[in-house]
Amino acid sequence: MIATQIIDTITKFTDAFNNNDLDSVMTFFSDDAVYEPGDGKTHKGKAEIRAAFEPQFKNEYGKMRFDDHDQVIDVENRKAAFRWVCRHDISHAKPRGLAMALRKFVTLLVVGDRFGWQGVDVFHFDADGKINGKFSYGSFGSRPYIQRELG
Repeated sequence: MIATQIIDTITKFTDAFNNNDLDSVMTFFSDDAVYEPGDGKTHKGKAEIRAAFEPQFKNEYGKMRFDDHDQVIDVENRKAAFRWVCRHDISHAKPRGLAMALRKFVTLLVVGDRFGWQGVDVFHFDADGKINGKFSYGSFGSRPYIQRELG
């Protein structure tokens, strides 16, 4: 792999997220990929990764968009770090269950229906250029540090 291949993969992967196309997102993962979303959980294999992503693609967290701040590419080790801001518009979110509905209500009171938060993804690629590791880091705990001005 060369740097332009890694950048192209991350760009297309992010575009698929931003277009709310889960089927396309999943084409970028190897069959044995690992995803750690930063909440202490580990999802192994495409089926578990897909299940972890599904609430997002069902609009449970509102419309989401990831915007790239910058990237660091390690071609020799087939790794990349991607710093981003995740922007949410929860005006039409469809929360599932009472807990998610309450979380939406509190978020609306605190920051409104548009907000964002920042994080970093570290990607590992296999020899075929597929993502075989995606490790997300952000301000986790009970919730990420969200900011109205990033919405």
